[in-house]
Amino acid sequence: MSINICADAKELGTRAAAEAACYLGEVIKRNGYARIVVSTGSSQFETLSALIDSDVDWGRVELFHLDEYVALPDTHAASFRKYLMERFISKINLMAYNLVDGEPANIPALSAKLREKDVDLGLIGIGENGHIAFNDPPADFETTEAFIVVNLDEACKKQQVGEGWFASIDDVPKQAISMTPYQIMKCKKIITCAPHSVKAKAIKATLYDAVSNMVPATLLRTHPDWSLYVDKNSGSLIKTF
Repeated sequence: MSINICADAKELGTRAAAEAACYLGEVIKRNGYARIVVSTGSSQFETLSALIDSDVDWGRVELFHLDEYVALPDTHAASFRKYLMERFISKINLMAYNLVDGEPANIPALSAKLREKDVDLGLIGIGENGHIAFNDPPADFETTEAFIVVNLDEACKKQQVGEGWFASIDDVPKQAISMTPYQIMKCKKIITCAPHSVKAKAIKATLYDAVSNMVPATLLRTHPDWSLYVDKNSGSLIKTF
């Protein structure tokens, strides 16, 4: 586990993207291609922006992402497909990309595609309630499926409203399709970017609480190659800070 405390979100994004780009370069040199899973949300803005400006050979990278609201059209401002297309995919030349489309019936096909080969790198965020992807507490740590339909808790819905994706909690869909904790942990390397003061309590719990599905992000501590990037605000409750 590597904990990296940065001055602000911009420095965090720059440093995290540099580590990701270096690792992807090594994987591409070794295997000829790389596979990556990316997160969305406002905490990932700076990292994705810095990755776009990196020297990764995106033409050798296949992309997946973590989650999407059930039945939300990709024209909606909160759609993660829309987010990724506008903020990342349209700005690079990927070998391939595979998006969660919000339709439960398509989970088997997406899961099969994801599991064709190992995933080299996961850019995995942490939610204000300690979730990873949309695995809110109590997260399902037992399933070995790749993607499942999950119910969103109130804290998660409030985060989506707070970030400006929805006007009110009532507007947030009740369910989403999410990559499972089991599948996230199958990534060979995980880099977590979690800036901003609203994440401080979740970061503290992630680092110091017992590993538990009540704080799903604690599972990341058991990964053999996990790098955590926080800024001074989100890292304000880290004991060594």
